[in-house]
Amino acid sequence: MQELPGKNQGRPPKNNARKSQVQKMRKKGFPPNKEKMSFLSDPFTRIDLILLAIFLIFFSSFLYMGKKNLKREGLLVLYKTKWGIRLINYLGTRYKKTLRVLSYISVLTGYALMAGVLYLIYTVVKIYIFNPEIVRAIKVPPIIPLVPYLPQVFKLEFLPPFYFTYWIIILAIIAISHEVAHGIFAALNKVKIKTTGFGFFPYFLPIFLAAFVELDEKKMAKKEKFPQLAILSAGTFANIITAILFLLILFGFFSVAFSPSGVVFDTYATSTITITGVSMINGVTLSNPSYEKILNLSEEEGFNEITFGNETYLATKDIIENQDKNDGRILVYNDAPAIRANISRIITAIDGVKIESVDKLVEEISKHSPGDKITITEKIENGFAEKEIILGEHPSKAGIAWLGIGFIGKESGGFFGRLVANLASFRDKNVYYEPKIDGIVVFLYNLLWWVVIISISVALINMLPVGIFDGGRFFYLTVLGITGSEKVAKRAFAFSTYLFLFILLLLMVSWLFSLW
Repeated sequence: MQELPGKNQGRPPKNNARKSQVQKMRKKGFPPNKEKMSFLSDPFTRIDLILLAIFLIFFSSFLYMGKKNLKREGLLVLYKTKWGIRLINYLGTRYKKTLRVLSYISVLTGYALMAGVLYLIYTVVKIYIFNPEIVRAIKVPPIIPLVPYLPQVFKLEFLPPFYFTYWIIILAIIAISHEVAHGIFAALNKVKIKTTGFGFFPYFLPIFLAAFVELDEKKMAKKEKFPQLAILSAGTFANIITAILFLLILFGFFSVAFSPSGVVFDTYATSTITITGVSMINGVTLSNPSYEKILNLSEEEGFNEITFGNETYLATKDIIENQDKNDGRILVYNDAPAIRANISRIITAIDGVKIESVDKLVEEISKHSPGDKITITEKIENGFAEKEIILGEHPSKAGIAWLGIGFIGKESGGFFGRLVANLASFRDKNVYYEPKIDGIVVFLYNLLWWVVIISISVALINMLPVGIFDGGRFFYLTVLGITGSEKVAKRAFAFSTYLFLFILLLLMVSWLFSLW
Protein backbone atom coordinates (compact mmCIF):
# COMPACT_ATOMS: atom_id res chain seq x y z
CA MET A 1 0.00 0.00 0.00
CA GLN A 2 1.16 3.47 -0.84
CA GLU A 3 0.15 6.04 1.75
CA LEU A 4 0.19 9.82 1.68
CA PRO A 5 1.91 9.38 4.06
CA GLY A 6 1.49 6.18 6.06
CA LYS A 7 2.94 4.90 9.27
CA ASN A 8 3.87 1.51 10.62
CA GLN A 9 4.57 0.76 14.24
CA GLY A 10 5.45 -2.49 15.85
CA ARG A 11 6.41 -5.54 13.81
CA PRO A 12 4.39 -5.43 10.56
CA PRO A 13 2.76 -8.58 9.29
CA LYS A 14 3.45 -10.03 5.88
CA ASN A 15 2.40 -7.80 2.99
CA ASN A 16 -0.42 -10.08 1.89
CA ALA A 17 -1.90 -10.21 5.37
CA ARG A 18 -1.65 -6.45 5.73
CA LYS A 19 -3.24 -5.85 2.34
CA SER A 20 -6.03 -8.25 3.17
CA GLN A 21 -6.82 -6.41 6.40
CA VAL A 22 -6.85 -3.05 4.64
CA GLN A 23 -9.28 -4.50 2.12
CA LYS A 24 -11.51 -5.68 4.96
CA MET A 25 -11.48 -2.21 6.44
CA ARG A 26 -12.40 -0.72 3.08
CA LYS A 27 -15.22 -3.24 2.59
CA LYS A 28 -16.77 -1.95 5.82
CA GLY A 29 -17.38 1.41 4.17
CA PHE A 30 -14.24 3.42 4.84
CA PRO A 31 -13.56 5.82 3.38
CA PRO A 32 -17.22 6.67 2.86
CA ASN A 33 -18.13 6.28 -0.78
CA LYS A 34 -20.68 8.95 -1.43
CA GLU A 35 -20.85 7.88 -5.09
CA LYS A 36 -22.82 4.77 -4.25
CA MET A 37 -26.44 4.75 -5.31
CA SER A 38 -29.17 2.31 -4.55
CA PHE A 39 -30.27 0.02 -7.32
CA LEU A 40 -33.49 1.87 -8.11
CA SER A 41 -32.04 5.37 -7.67
CA ASP A 42 -30.05 4.93 -10.87
CA PRO A 43 -31.98 7.08 -13.39
CA PHE A 44 -31.29 4.75 -16.30
CA THR A 45 -32.72 1.75 -14.44
CA ARG A 46 -36.23 3.12 -14.80
CA ILE A 47 -35.74 3.66 -18.53
CA ASP A 48 -34.21 0.21 -18.83
CA LEU A 49 -37.16 -1.44 -17.09
CA ILE A 50 -39.53 0.28 -19.51
CA LEU A 51 -37.45 -0.99 -22.43
CA LEU A 52 -37.53 -4.46 -20.85
CA ALA A 53 -41.33 -4.39 -20.74
CA ILE A 54 -41.46 -3.27 -24.38
CA PHE A 55 -39.04 -6.02 -25.38
CA LEU A 56 -41.03 -8.69 -23.54
CA ILE A 57 -44.21 -7.63 -25.32
CA PHE A 58 -42.47 -7.59 -28.69
CA PHE A 59 -40.64 -10.88 -28.09
CA SER A 60 -43.77 -12.67 -26.86
CA SER A 61 -45.73 -11.43 -29.88
CA PHE A 62 -42.93 -12.51 -32.21
CA LEU A 63 -42.87 -16.01 -30.73
CA TYR A 64 -46.64 -16.30 -30.90
CA MET A 65 -46.74 -15.36 -34.58
CA GLY A 66 -43.86 -17.70 -35.37
CA LYS A 67 -44.89 -20.55 -33.07
CA LYS A 68 -44.66 -23.07 -35.92
CA ASN A 69 -40.90 -22.58 -35.83
CA LEU A 70 -40.62 -23.39 -32.13
CA LYS A 71 -39.28 -26.78 -31.08
CA ARG A 72 -38.60 -28.13 -27.61
CA GLU A 73 -35.19 -29.83 -27.23
CA GLY A 74 -34.35 -30.82 -23.68
CA LEU A 75 -34.56 -27.80 -21.37
CA LEU A 76 -34.41 -25.36 -24.27
CA VAL A 77 -36.99 -24.04 -26.68
CA LEU A 78 -35.46 -23.43 -30.11
CA TYR A 79 -36.70 -21.05 -32.77
CA LYS A 80 -35.44 -22.53 -36.05
CA THR A 81 -35.24 -20.56 -39.30
CA LYS A 82 -33.21 -20.32 -42.50
CA TRP A 83 -32.08 -16.76 -41.75
CA GLY A 84 -28.63 -15.89 -43.03
CA ILE A 85 -27.75 -19.31 -44.47
CA ARG A 86 -27.31 -17.98 -48.02
CA LEU A 87 -25.02 -15.19 -46.79
CA ILE A 88 -22.99 -17.58 -44.62
CA ASN A 89 -22.55 -20.02 -47.50
CA TYR A 90 -21.53 -17.15 -49.79
CA LEU A 91 -18.85 -15.92 -47.37
CA GLY A 92 -17.59 -19.45 -46.73
CA THR A 93 -17.10 -20.20 -50.42
CA ARG A 94 -16.15 -16.73 -51.72
CA TYR A 95 -13.04 -16.18 -49.56
CA LYS A 96 -11.58 -19.69 -49.42
CA LYS A 97 -7.88 -18.74 -49.46
CA THR A 98 -8.23 -16.21 -46.66
CA LEU A 99 -10.35 -18.57 -44.60
CA ARG A 100 -7.86 -21.42 -45.04
CA VAL A 101 -5.16 -19.27 -43.47
CA LEU A 102 -7.54 -18.13 -40.75
CA SER A 103 -8.36 -21.78 -40.01
CA TYR A 104 -4.84 -22.34 -38.67
CA ILE A 105 -4.99 -19.14 -36.62
CA SER A 106 -8.39 -20.16 -35.28
CA VAL A 107 -7.20 -23.59 -34.15
CA LEU A 108 -4.09 -22.13 -32.52
CA THR A 109 -6.29 -19.54 -30.81
CA GLY A 110 -8.49 -22.37 -29.56
CA TYR A 111 -5.54 -24.12 -27.93
CA ALA A 112 -4.29 -20.83 -26.46
CA LEU A 113 -7.71 -20.09 -24.98
CA MET A 114 -7.97 -23.60 -23.56
CA ALA A 115 -4.57 -23.19 -21.92
CA GLY A 116 -5.60 -19.75 -20.67
CA VAL A 117 -8.83 -20.86 -19.03
CA LEU A 118 -7.09 -23.86 -17.42
CA TYR A 119 -4.46 -21.52 -15.99
CA LEU A 120 -7.15 -19.20 -14.65
CA ILE A 121 -8.89 -22.10 -12.92
CA TYR A 122 -5.56 -23.25 -11.49
CA THR A 123 -4.91 -19.73 -10.16
CA VAL A 124 -8.32 -19.46 -8.55
CA VAL A 125 -7.99 -22.92 -6.96
CA LYS A 126 -4.56 -21.98 -5.60
CA ILE A 127 -5.98 -18.82 -4.02
CA TYR A 128 -8.81 -20.77 -2.40
CA ILE A 129 -6.37 -23.32 -0.95
CA PHE A 130 -3.43 -21.15 0.08
CA ASN A 131 -4.97 -17.67 0.55
CA PRO A 132 -8.44 -18.18 2.05
CA GLU A 133 -8.18 -14.81 3.82
CA ILE A 134 -8.37 -13.10 0.41
CA VAL A 135 -11.54 -15.04 -0.40
CA ARG A 136 -13.12 -14.04 2.92
CA ALA A 137 -12.11 -10.40 2.48
CA ILE A 138 -13.29 -9.99 -1.12
CA LYS A 139 -16.52 -12.01 -0.78
CA VAL A 140 -16.95 -12.25 -4.55
CA PRO A 141 -17.94 -15.67 -5.98
CA PRO A 142 -15.38 -17.40 -8.23
CA ILE A 143 -18.02 -17.77 -10.95
CA ILE A 144 -20.27 -14.80 -11.63
CA PRO A 145 -23.21 -15.39 -13.98
CA LEU A 146 -23.52 -12.19 -15.97
CA VAL A 147 -27.22 -11.43 -16.02
CA PRO A 148 -28.86 -7.99 -16.09
CA TYR A 149 -28.64 -5.95 -12.88
CA LEU A 150 -26.46 -8.48 -11.06
CA PRO A 151 -23.59 -6.01 -10.33
CA GLN A 152 -26.08 -3.46 -8.97
CA VAL A 153 -28.13 -5.84 -6.85
CA PHE A 154 -25.11 -7.60 -5.30
CA LYS A 155 -22.99 -4.40 -5.20
CA LEU A 156 -20.08 -5.82 -7.15
CA GLU A 157 -18.14 -2.57 -7.19
CA PHE A 158 -15.41 -3.78 -9.54
CA LEU A 159 -18.04 -4.17 -12.27
CA PRO A 160 -19.94 -1.29 -13.92
CA PRO A 161 -23.76 -1.38 -14.02
CA PHE A 162 -25.18 -4.06 -16.28
CA TYR A 163 -28.55 -3.24 -17.79
CA PHE A 164 -31.00 -5.32 -19.74
CA THR A 165 -30.42 -3.05 -22.72
CA TYR A 166 -26.73 -3.93 -22.59
CA TRP A 167 -27.62 -7.61 -22.44
CA ILE A 168 -29.66 -7.57 -25.65
CA ILE A 169 -27.17 -5.47 -27.62
CA ILE A 170 -24.17 -7.52 -26.47
CA LEU A 171 -26.00 -10.79 -27.04
CA ALA A 172 -26.69 -9.78 -30.61
CA ILE A 173 -23.06 -8.80 -31.21
CA ILE A 174 -21.36 -11.74 -29.52
CA ALA A 175 -23.78 -14.59 -30.18
CA ILE A 176 -24.36 -13.75 -33.83
CA SER A 177 -20.63 -13.27 -34.59
CA HIS A 178 -19.84 -16.52 -32.74
CA GLU A 179 -22.40 -18.63 -34.55
CA VAL A 180 -21.90 -17.02 -37.96
CA ALA A 181 -18.18 -17.83 -37.67
CA HIS A 182 -19.06 -21.47 -37.00
CA GLY A 183 -21.26 -21.40 -40.08
CA ILE A 184 -18.67 -19.74 -42.35
CA PHE A 185 -15.99 -22.28 -41.49
CA ALA A 186 -18.55 -25.07 -41.89
CA ALA A 187 -19.41 -23.78 -45.37
CA LEU A 188 -15.69 -23.57 -46.15
CA ASN A 189 -15.36 -27.27 -45.33
CA LYS A 190 -18.58 -28.23 -47.13
CA VAL A 191 -20.57 -29.04 -44.01
CA LYS A 192 -24.25 -28.32 -44.57
CA ILE A 193 -25.96 -25.70 -42.44
CA LYS A 194 -29.42 -27.06 -41.68
CA THR A 195 -30.97 -24.18 -39.71
CA THR A 196 -30.17 -21.02 -37.80
CA GLY A 197 -32.03 -19.36 -34.96
CA PHE A 198 -32.03 -18.79 -31.24
CA GLY A 199 -32.91 -20.72 -28.11
CA PHE A 200 -34.04 -19.87 -24.61
CA PHE A 201 -35.07 -21.36 -21.30
CA PRO A 202 -38.85 -20.88 -21.24
CA TYR A 203 -38.92 -20.33 -17.49
CA PHE A 204 -36.40 -17.49 -17.62
CA LEU A 205 -37.59 -15.65 -20.69
CA PRO A 206 -35.84 -13.64 -22.00
CA ILE A 207 -32.74 -13.62 -19.79
CA PHE A 208 -31.04 -16.70 -21.15
CA LEU A 209 -31.11 -16.29 -24.90
CA ALA A 210 -28.60 -17.97 -27.19
CA ALA A 211 -28.10 -17.98 -30.95
CA PHE A 212 -27.21 -21.18 -32.81
CA VAL A 213 -26.22 -22.55 -36.19
CA GLU A 214 -27.36 -26.14 -36.65
CA LEU A 215 -24.86 -28.14 -38.71
CA ASP A 216 -25.12 -31.54 -40.31
CA GLU A 217 -23.33 -33.36 -37.49
CA LYS A 218 -23.07 -36.66 -39.39
CA LYS A 219 -21.32 -35.00 -42.31
CA MET A 220 -19.09 -33.01 -39.97
CA ALA A 221 -18.05 -36.18 -38.10
CA LYS A 222 -16.82 -37.67 -41.39
CA LYS A 223 -14.44 -34.78 -42.00
CA GLU A 224 -10.76 -34.88 -41.12
CA LYS A 225 -9.86 -33.79 -37.63
CA PHE A 226 -8.37 -30.42 -38.56
CA PRO A 227 -11.49 -29.11 -40.41
CA GLN A 228 -13.56 -30.13 -37.38
CA LEU A 229 -11.16 -28.33 -35.05
CA ALA A 230 -11.35 -25.24 -37.25
CA ILE A 231 -15.15 -25.25 -37.21
CA LEU A 232 -15.29 -25.78 -33.43
CA SER A 233 -12.77 -23.02 -32.65
CA ALA A 234 -14.23 -20.54 -35.14
CA GLY A 235 -16.77 -19.16 -32.65
CA THR A 236 -14.24 -18.38 -29.95
CA PHE A 237 -11.89 -16.98 -32.58
CA ALA A 238 -14.66 -14.59 -33.66
CA ASN A 239 -15.20 -13.61 -30.02
CA ILE A 240 -11.53 -12.69 -29.66
CA ILE A 241 -11.61 -10.64 -32.88
CA THR A 242 -14.73 -8.90 -31.57
CA ALA A 243 -13.00 -8.18 -28.25
CA ILE A 244 -9.92 -6.71 -29.96
CA LEU A 245 -12.03 -4.55 -32.26
CA PHE A 246 -14.18 -3.15 -29.47
CA LEU A 247 -11.17 -2.73 -27.18
CA LEU A 248 -9.60 -0.43 -29.77
CA ILE A 249 -12.89 1.46 -30.03
CA LEU A 250 -13.01 1.65 -26.22
CA PHE A 251 -9.49 3.10 -25.99
CA GLY A 252 -10.28 5.74 -28.59
CA PHE A 253 -13.65 6.59 -27.09
CA PHE A 254 -12.24 6.90 -23.57
CA SER A 255 -9.43 9.22 -24.65
CA VAL A 256 -11.82 11.70 -26.29
CA ALA A 257 -14.86 11.37 -24.04
CA PHE A 258 -13.27 11.50 -20.56
CA SER A 259 -10.82 13.78 -18.81
CA PRO A 260 -8.91 13.31 -15.51
CA SER A 261 -10.72 15.36 -12.88
CA GLY A 262 -9.65 14.08 -9.48
CA VAL A 263 -7.88 11.51 -7.34
CA VAL A 264 -9.52 8.39 -5.93
CA PHE A 265 -8.04 7.07 -2.69
CA ASP A 266 -8.83 3.65 -1.24
CA THR A 267 -8.35 4.00 2.48
CA TYR A 268 -7.29 6.32 5.23
CA ALA A 269 -3.72 6.00 6.49
CA THR A 270 -3.25 2.86 8.57
CA SER A 271 -0.76 1.43 11.03
CA THR A 272 -0.14 -1.97 12.52
CA ILE A 273 0.12 -2.01 16.30
CA THR A 274 0.85 -4.80 18.76
CA ILE A 275 -1.97 -5.65 21.16
CA THR A 276 0.33 -5.86 24.17
CA GLY A 277 1.33 -2.22 23.60
CA VAL A 278 -2.25 -0.88 23.84
CA SER A 279 -2.61 1.18 27.02
CA MET A 280 -6.09 2.64 26.66
CA ILE A 281 -9.30 2.30 24.66
CA ASN A 282 -12.05 4.93 24.75
CA GLY A 283 -10.49 6.46 27.86
CA VAL A 284 -10.40 3.16 29.78
CA THR A 285 -6.92 2.14 30.92
CA LEU A 286 -5.91 -1.43 30.13
CA SER A 287 -3.74 -3.67 32.27
CA ASN A 288 -2.48 -6.84 30.63
CA PRO A 289 -4.14 -5.90 27.31
CA SER A 290 -5.53 -8.67 25.15
CA TYR A 291 -7.57 -8.94 22.00
CA GLU A 292 -10.64 -9.95 24.00
CA LYS A 293 -10.36 -6.91 26.29
CA ILE A 294 -9.99 -4.54 23.36
CA LEU A 295 -13.00 -6.10 21.64
CA ASN A 296 -15.18 -6.01 24.79
CA LEU A 297 -14.40 -2.33 25.40
CA SER A 298 -15.09 -1.36 21.80
CA GLU A 299 -18.30 0.52 21.11
CA GLU A 300 -20.66 -0.75 18.44
CA GLU A 301 -21.12 2.57 16.66
CA GLY A 302 -18.49 4.98 15.36
CA PHE A 303 -14.77 4.96 15.86
CA ASN A 304 -13.03 3.62 18.96
CA GLU A 305 -10.00 5.58 20.16
CA ILE A 306 -7.05 3.26 20.85
CA THR A 307 -3.96 4.57 22.62
CA PHE A 308 -0.66 2.94 21.69
CA GLY A 309 2.43 4.55 23.17
CA ASN A 310 1.95 8.28 22.83
CA GLU A 311 -0.29 8.02 19.77
CA THR A 312 -4.06 7.68 19.29
CA TYR A 313 -5.52 5.41 16.62
CA LEU A 314 -9.06 4.77 15.41
CA ALA A 315 -10.99 1.59 14.58
CA THR A 316 -14.61 0.47 14.37
CA LYS A 317 -15.68 -2.61 16.29
CA ASP A 318 -16.48 -4.64 13.20
CA ILE A 319 -12.94 -3.96 11.90
CA ILE A 320 -11.46 -5.23 15.17
CA GLU A 321 -13.71 -8.31 15.04
CA ASN A 322 -12.19 -9.29 11.69
CA GLN A 323 -8.68 -9.45 13.16
CA ASP A 324 -8.99 -12.17 15.80
CA LYS A 325 -6.34 -14.27 14.04
CA ASN A 326 -3.81 -11.54 13.34
CA ASP A 327 -1.03 -12.99 15.52
CA GLY A 328 -1.11 -10.42 18.31
CA ARG A 329 -1.40 -7.40 16.01
CA ILE A 330 -4.26 -5.28 14.72
CA LEU A 331 -4.46 -2.90 11.82
CA VAL A 332 -5.95 0.47 12.75
CA TYR A 333 -6.48 3.91 11.25
CA ASN A 334 -4.13 6.74 12.08
CA ASP A 335 -5.75 9.70 13.80
CA ALA A 336 -5.30 11.81 10.69
CA PRO A 337 -6.99 14.95 9.31
CA ALA A 338 -8.65 13.05 6.44
CA ILE A 339 -10.49 10.57 8.63
CA ARG A 340 -11.51 13.20 11.17
CA ALA A 341 -12.96 15.33 8.38
CA ASN A 342 -14.69 12.31 6.82
CA ILE A 343 -13.33 13.06 3.35
CA SER A 344 -15.01 11.04 0.60
CA ARG A 345 -13.06 8.87 -1.80
CA ILE A 346 -12.65 11.44 -4.59
CA ILE A 347 -10.63 14.66 -4.19
CA THR A 348 -11.00 17.04 -7.15
CA ALA A 349 -9.27 20.22 -5.96
CA ILE A 350 -7.17 21.75 -3.17
CA ASP A 351 -7.58 25.50 -2.59
CA GLY A 352 -9.17 25.76 -6.01
CA VAL A 353 -6.27 24.02 -7.79
CA LYS A 354 -7.52 21.13 -9.92
CA ILE A 355 -6.12 17.74 -8.87
CA GLU A 356 -5.69 15.40 -11.83
CA SER A 357 -3.17 12.88 -10.50
CA VAL A 358 -1.61 11.52 -7.31
CA ASP A 359 1.59 13.43 -8.11
CA LYS A 360 -0.40 16.67 -8.31
CA LEU A 361 -2.02 15.88 -4.96
CA VAL A 362 1.39 15.31 -3.36
CA GLU A 363 2.70 18.53 -4.93
CA GLU A 364 -0.13 20.64 -3.53
CA ILE A 365 0.09 19.14 -0.03
CA SER A 366 3.87 19.65 0.01
CA LYS A 367 3.37 23.41 -0.48
CA HIS A 368 1.94 23.60 3.03
CA SER A 369 3.15 23.08 6.56
CA PRO A 370 1.58 21.24 9.50
CA GLY A 371 -1.21 23.34 10.98
CA ASP A 372 -2.06 25.06 7.69
CA LYS A 373 -5.72 25.25 6.76
CA ILE A 374 -6.65 24.06 3.25
CA THR A 375 -9.93 23.75 1.37
CA ILE A 376 -10.55 20.35 -0.21
CA THR A 377 -13.16 19.91 -2.93
CA GLU A 378 -14.59 16.40 -2.97
CA LYS A 379 -16.92 14.64 -5.40
CA ILE A 380 -20.15 13.47 -3.82
CA GLU A 381 -23.28 11.88 -5.24
CA ASN A 382 -25.11 15.09 -6.04
CA GLY A 383 -22.15 17.18 -7.14
CA PHE A 384 -19.26 18.65 -5.20
CA ALA A 385 -18.62 19.77 -1.63
CA GLU A 386 -15.89 21.83 0.04
CA LYS A 387 -14.30 21.13 3.41
CA GLU A 388 -11.77 23.13 5.37
CA ILE A 389 -9.10 20.91 6.88
CA ILE A 390 -6.14 21.64 9.11
CA LEU A 391 -3.19 19.56 7.97
CA GLY A 392 -1.37 17.39 10.49
CA GLU A 393 2.30 16.58 10.81
CA HIS A 394 3.73 13.51 9.16
CA PRO A 395 4.15 10.84 11.87
CA SER A 396 7.69 9.99 10.84
CA LYS A 397 8.84 13.16 9.04
CA ALA A 398 8.98 16.23 11.24
CA GLY A 399 7.78 19.44 9.64
CA ILE A 400 6.04 17.70 6.69
CA ALA A 401 2.33 18.34 6.14
CA TRP A 402 0.11 15.29 6.36
CA LEU A 403 -3.41 14.52 5.10
CA GLY A 404 -3.52 10.81 5.89
CA ILE A 405 -4.94 8.93 2.92
CA GLY A 406 -3.70 5.75 1.28
CA PHE A 407 -3.69 3.84 -1.99
CA ILE A 408 -3.82 0.05 -2.28
CA GLY A 409 -4.15 -2.42 -5.11
CA LYS A 410 -7.80 -3.26 -5.70
CA GLU A 411 -7.86 -7.03 -5.97
CA SER A 412 -10.94 -8.76 -7.26
CA GLY A 413 -11.92 -12.36 -6.86
CA GLY A 414 -12.88 -14.93 -9.43
CA PHE A 415 -12.39 -15.05 -13.14
CA PHE A 416 -14.21 -11.79 -13.95
CA GLY A 417 -12.40 -9.88 -11.27
CA ARG A 418 -9.03 -10.73 -12.72
CA LEU A 419 -10.18 -10.05 -16.25
CA VAL A 420 -11.53 -6.66 -15.20
CA ALA A 421 -8.25 -5.69 -13.57
CA ASN A 422 -6.27 -6.51 -16.71
CA LEU A 423 -8.60 -4.76 -19.13
CA ALA A 424 -8.77 -1.61 -17.03
CA SER A 425 -5.00 -1.14 -17.11
CA PHE A 426 -5.25 1.63 -19.74
CA ARG A 427 -6.71 3.99 -17.11
CA ASP A 428 -5.11 4.99 -13.81
CA LYS A 429 -7.09 3.30 -11.04
CA ASN A 430 -6.27 6.18 -8.66
CA VAL A 431 -7.61 8.87 -11.02
CA TYR A 432 -11.24 9.95 -11.23
CA TYR A 433 -12.31 10.58 -14.82
CA GLU A 434 -15.17 12.92 -15.57
CA PRO A 435 -17.25 12.37 -18.73
CA LYS A 436 -17.25 15.40 -21.01
CA ILE A 437 -20.94 14.79 -21.72
CA ASP A 438 -22.73 13.13 -18.84
CA GLY A 439 -25.28 10.35 -19.33
CA ILE A 440 -24.82 9.07 -22.88
CA VAL A 441 -21.00 9.03 -22.61
CA VAL A 442 -21.06 6.83 -19.51
CA PHE A 443 -23.73 4.61 -21.06
CA LEU A 444 -21.67 4.08 -24.25
CA TYR A 445 -18.41 3.56 -22.37
CA ASN A 446 -19.89 0.89 -20.12
CA LEU A 447 -21.54 -0.76 -23.11
CA LEU A 448 -18.23 -0.96 -25.00
CA TRP A 449 -16.52 -2.20 -21.87
CA TRP A 450 -19.07 -4.97 -21.39
CA VAL A 451 -18.77 -6.05 -25.04
CA VAL A 452 -15.03 -6.57 -24.51
CA ILE A 453 -15.30 -8.31 -21.15
CA ILE A 454 -18.08 -10.67 -22.18
CA SER A 455 -16.47 -11.46 -25.55
CA ILE A 456 -13.28 -12.60 -23.83
CA SER A 457 -15.25 -14.41 -21.13
CA VAL A 458 -17.35 -16.32 -23.65
CA ALA A 459 -14.23 -17.23 -25.65
CA LEU A 460 -12.43 -18.57 -22.58
CA ILE A 461 -15.33 -20.38 -20.96
CA ASN A 462 -16.37 -21.93 -24.27
CA MET A 463 -12.94 -23.56 -24.59
CA LEU A 464 -13.16 -25.39 -21.29
CA PRO A 465 -12.69 -29.13 -21.99
CA VAL A 466 -16.24 -29.81 -20.84
CA GLY A 467 -18.88 -31.62 -22.86
CA ILE A 468 -21.41 -28.79 -22.99
CA PHE A 469 -18.90 -26.40 -24.59
CA ASP A 470 -17.07 -26.39 -27.94
CA GLY A 471 -13.91 -26.99 -25.93
CA GLY A 472 -15.19 -30.42 -24.91
CA ARG A 473 -15.35 -31.75 -28.44
CA PHE A 474 -12.19 -29.82 -29.31
CA PHE A 475 -10.40 -31.66 -26.51
CA TYR A 476 -11.88 -35.00 -27.63
CA LEU A 477 -10.60 -34.58 -31.20
CA THR A 478 -7.17 -33.55 -29.90
CA VAL A 479 -6.84 -36.67 -27.75
CA LEU A 480 -8.15 -38.79 -30.62
CA GLY A 481 -5.55 -37.29 -32.96
CA ILE A 482 -2.73 -37.93 -30.47
CA THR A 483 -3.68 -41.47 -29.38
CA GLY A 484 -5.55 -42.71 -32.43
CA SER A 485 -7.89 -44.50 -30.01
CA GLU A 486 -11.54 -43.52 -29.91
CA LYS A 487 -11.93 -45.42 -26.62
CA VAL A 488 -9.15 -43.40 -24.95
CA ALA A 489 -10.50 -40.15 -26.38
CA LYS A 490 -14.01 -40.84 -25.03
CA ARG A 491 -12.64 -41.69 -21.57
CA ALA A 492 -10.48 -38.56 -21.54
CA PHE A 493 -13.48 -36.51 -22.67
CA ALA A 494 -15.70 -37.90 -19.89
CA PHE A 495 -12.98 -37.55 -17.24
CA SER A 496 -12.26 -33.95 -18.21
CA THR A 497 -15.94 -33.02 -18.20
CA TYR A 498 -16.64 -34.45 -14.75
CA LEU A 499 -13.36 -33.15 -13.32
CA PHE A 500 -13.90 -29.51 -14.24
CA LEU A 501 -17.57 -29.53 -13.36
CA PHE A 502 -16.57 -30.94 -9.96
CA ILE A 503 -13.87 -28.26 -9.53
CA LEU A 504 -16.30 -25.46 -10.39
CA LEU A 505 -18.90 -26.89 -8.00
CA LEU A 506 -16.28 -27.25 -5.26
CA LEU A 507 -15.16 -23.64 -5.73
CA MET A 508 -18.72 -22.39 -5.35
CA VAL A 509 -19.29 -24.52 -2.24
CA SER A 510 -15.99 -23.30 -0.75
CA TRP A 511 -17.00 -19.72 -1.44
CA LEU A 512 -20.37 -20.23 0.29
CA PHE A 513 -18.62 -21.65 3.36
CA SER A 514 -16.19 -18.70 3.37
CA LEU A 515 -19.15 -16.34 3.91
CA TRP A 516 -19.66 -17.87 7.34
